[in-house]
Amino acid sequence: MATSVSGEGQPSLNGIISEPQTKRLTDLPTELLEHILCFPVLKHVDICNVSCCCKRLHDVCHGRGKVWGHQYKLRWARLLLTHSQLSADDILLMHQISRSVAIFLLCAQIVNLAIFCVCVCAKDCALSKLTQRSVTQPCVGQVLGDSFAEIESLGMPEHFCEDELLFILNTDKRKSLTLKYYAKKILYFLRQQNILKRLKTFLEQPAEEQSALEGAVLVDQYCNPLADVTLSGISAQLDEIVEKVRKMLRIKNSSHPSLRVAQGDCFVVEDFELQRQVVCALNSVLYEQLQYKGNEFDYYNPLNSYIQQVLLRRTGIPISLSVLYMTLAGKLGVQLEPVNFPNHFLLRWCQKPRGSEDIYDFVYIDAFGKGKQLTAKECEYLIGHQVTADYYSAISTNEVLLRMVGNLLNIGKRGEGNEKSYQLLRDSLDLYLTINPDNVQHLLLQARLYFHLGIWPEKVLDILQHIQALDPSQHGAVGYLVQHTLEHIQHKKHPATPEVKKRSTPEHLEVQYSVGLIMKHKRSGYNCVIYGWDPKCTMSQEWITTMRVHQLSNGANQPFYNVLVQDGTCRYAAQENLEPHSAPLEIGHPEVGRYFSEFADTHYAANEELQTRYPEDMDETLGSVQELYHRLTPGTENQDQAPATDQNNHEAMPI
Repeated sequence: MATSVSGEGQPSLNGIISEPQTKRLTDLPTELLEHILCFPVLKHVDICNVSCCCKRLHDVCHGRGKVWGHQYKLRWARLLLTHSQLSADDILLMHQISRSVAIFLLCAQIVNLAIFCVCVCAKDCALSKLTQRSVTQPCVGQVLGDSFAEIESLGMPEHFCEDELLFILNTDKRKSLTLKYYAKKILYFLRQQNILKRLKTFLEQPAEEQSALEGAVLVDQYCNPLADVTLSGISAQLDEIVEKVRKMLRIKNSSHPSLRVAQGDCFVVEDFELQRQVVCALNSVLYEQLQYKGNEFDYYNPLNSYIQQVLLRRTGIPISLSVLYMTLAGKLGVQLEPVNFPNHFLLRWCQKPRGSEDIYDFVYIDAFGKGKQLTAKECEYLIGHQVTADYYSAISTNEVLLRMVGNLLNIGKRGEGNEKSYQLLRDSLDLYLTINPDNVQHLLLQARLYFHLGIWPEKVLDILQHIQALDPSQHGAVGYLVQHTLEHIQHKKHPATPEVKKRSTPEHLEVQYSVGLIMKHKRSGYNCVIYGWDPKCTMSQEWITTMRVHQLSNGANQPFYNVLVQDGTCRYAAQENLEPHSAPLEIGHPEVGRYFSEFADTHYAANEELQTRYPEDMDETLGSVQELYHRLTPGTENQDQAPATDQNNHEAMPI
């Protein structure tokens, strides 16, 4: 058959010239297009743009729901756990309104915090409403509370708001700092509310169904709501330890009954010699092989009370190690009971037939002391004095949790009055009063704490009313707090206008530095960022004497600066002790987002609230940064710009 050649040099059969054909994206099969549009690099905005290109791509994006379903899984992973059946249009709607959640958090400035809550009903996916609320400025360390209590009543799926908050927190860490600051606080509050619900459900269970491990996990979760702590995760780690113990047992006694039981099955080893073999193997694995030990050198660190941290750090205090030890023994068929021994939590192991309450029929195990076995008399040597037989009795899971939370409460009381100690005090009080809601002394402590922090005055009044009903003899303390709380409520109705400080006023001319500058302390060497200043020291005479301010060359008669320090503290530093940092760096302080919106490589950009209080400082900060850059960089004397920045990676360009 003859073949002719076209003028374009293209061969054709039977003398017929064939036009070149161009493959288009839209010619690909639907399944392949869906696969391409599910690539991880594509975000929901990209899918919206693609769907607007032509009818073919619109049908691919919206037709079978696979593309938007993939975006749904990426954006609302937690929501997927409870709401898995949504159409493509439903998911698109959720992406559209997710921007409103960003607006709702963006409005969370320090004054007049406006919350726009976007609700989605997953069943019919109808956008319900936007709700606006105003709340007062939170103090340092305050986790926003009552102002968000109505979130649950708005009808949104439980995890929708949490997924949006996580999405915000996982974006560029140097930008939207104020947005992230409030997103983190709201997430903290929402998770704590859910954990409290689970704790109340747990406490309603029959005593025999309550697990000390589950209770310890709930305590850990409530005090660390932003951490990844789950009962399943903790249980999996314990199962790994159990397998190590079984491996040890297999060497000692290959016919041991605990080796024939499947993981997770409940059973009890009745023979005392077989029980002894389990306890010996457990001690060998836990204390010799895995090197668990009591934390004698940092006993009052709250991490010792959190079961997740005990597993990670392999150290703890008597009660946390006892919960771990008791749970492991139970999984291996040996029943141990918790003993609320004063100053040193213990476990007891019955050596007689069940039902005995004679304290001398038990061996007492000191999990803090590497599983040492003690007699009743030897237990008294631990604390240095005799105790009555009541202290050797077994206690309930509720009592175990009260002891555990009580330890955290005491650590909070011992704190230095900083944000962390106040937060620990608040969290442990919440837990304690959830377990024992009518404890008058702890209710009074909670009311005083809220009053001291200047938060939730209406809740303080409710607490005081409850105290008065429980114990009328507290009338004096209750009356004092009621009077001052009512004054606080009246004061909140007419809040004072924040003081505006302008550098150009005559009394501020000696102030050399401005908010947002990253500084170094000349004497202590710490790095910090300025978030406020006073033309003279405004602290009390007692503070001035304690801090030996009079030894400074200019004493208290010089500008002082409020600074956020790299170690997480807030300090008040004299001007003569500070100097601009020659190599500005990020300051890892939890309150940075309260004052600044962005880290701009060389300085922090003040947020709207801070700019209102210091309206002339940002220009001064930019000028100082530029001057420092010119001074440190040869050949830049005639340049007018600070270091250029790459908008994609936010790193300073090479100098």
